[in-house]
Parts: sequence; C-alpha cells; structure tokens
Amino acid sequence: MGATLSLLGAGGSILTMPILVYLFGISAVEATSYSLLLVGLTALIGSIGYFRQGTIDLRTATIFGIPSVVGVLLARNYLLPTIPDQLDLGILITKDFIIMFVFSALMILAATMMIRQKNKEKKPKNFSLKNNSILVLTEGLVVGVVTGFVGAGGGFLIIPALVLLAGLEMKIAIGTSLIIIALKSIIGFGGDLFGGFQTNWLFVVYVMIATLLGVILGSFFSKKLSGDDLKKYFGIMVLVVGFYIVVEQIINI
Repeated sequence: MGATLSLLGAGGSILTMPILVYLFGISAVEATSYSLLLVGLTALIGSIGYFRQGTIDLRTATIFGIPSVVGVLLARNYLLPTIPDQLDLGILITKDFIIMFVFSALMILAATMMIRQKNKEKKPKNFSLKNNSILVLTEGLVVGVVTGFVGAGGGFLIIPALVLLAGLEMKIAIGTSLIIIALKSIIGFGGDLFGGFQTNWLFVVYVMIATLLGVILGSFFSKKLSGDDLKKYFGIMVLVVGFYIVVEQIINI
C-alpha cells in the first residue's frame, strides 16, 4: 500500500480493501473501518512531501473536503446501517457481498482510467474553482459517500475533479487530493471509533510500519520507472484483482 501510494499518488491506496479482506481475513464491513484509518494515515504521510514543496491548495482542499467529510459520515452512520446483514432475493445476499461487489466495480473503473490515462501536464483552460464551486461541492459529497461505503480513498475520482473543475495543475491536484483523503478518511474512522468499533491497534501499528517501508521502497523505484508505465501495469493488476473479486463473490453466494 505504501509503495503504490508513493509510486502512483492517491490512486495507489485502492488495494487496501482486498489486502485486508483476502490477506488478513477481515470481514468486509470491518475492513472498511480499518481501510479508512490506514488510507487516511498513509495519505497524511504521503502529503508531507507535497506540503514541503508548496504543491497543496489548502483553499480547494477545504471546499472539497468539507462535503467529503459530510458524505463519509452520512454513509457510515445512515447508509451502511440500513443494509441488512443478509438479504434473501431467492439467493442469500450478505452485506459483505454488497460492499465487495460495489468495491470491485470501483476497482475496475479505476483500473480502466489508469490504463487509458496519459500524464499530460497541460494546464486546464477556462476552468476555475470560482466558476465550478457547486460542482466541486457536489463531487466532494459523492466521493465522501463512496469512501464511507467501501473504505476507498477515492483518489481516482478526486484528482480528475480537481483538475477539470477546480483548474488545478496535476501535481497540485495530487498533493491536494492526499490532504482531502486524509481528512475525510481519518474523521470517518473517528466516527466508527466513537460508535464503538473495536480496533486492534497492534495490527494497525504493524500495517503502518509495513506501509512506511513501502513508501520508502516506492520512492526509490519512482526515480527509475516511467509514471505512465507504472500506472498502466498497476492498472492491469487492479483490473485483474477487481474481476477476481467479482468472480469470487459470485461463486461464494
């Protein structure tokens, strides 16, 4: 997780949920809580370098981040609790199945965007935060709901919105997205904690140590590999994992 975040920016955190569910055997519902915390802390660490470089737009982060936090809290406190643990539709559908199926769809979408995307550093034209403030607020709310529901950072949704709607350059959009992800994810986890979520803090410490090592490793390889190639190959891996989750969930219904 740390390596992919360091190499790819905010989109690299999308593998957190599959790692928690399939590698550590955590239920999908609990994994969304752990994912919020781990993704939030990792994004916060990743943002330090951008902050030092002055490539974070705090005003845009605030305008996008506030509705994102609202969206996360709405999803955690109202949307997820309304989904029954088991739903009989002729076949038995569990809450874990719904979460993982939605998440796999997001993985496939993110992977497609990574594979097709090219790093173009052209500055957006005729777009500004002032002209698109309502759209930015709406996008922030939607991303917050997505984050709250599946525990993903949502960087693959945030960065295009910051570039196209707020008029930020790509490097500033990446740094700003990390602050937004950290804010909404950590606050979302705080809501779960306040609601009585039992956290294995030793597990969190171990994963964060591994993540920090991954960040260091990713920083080393990022100097040697092309950004376009990294996103393409990582996108293919995410696509494969996304389809695997779909097949695995359907087989185990």
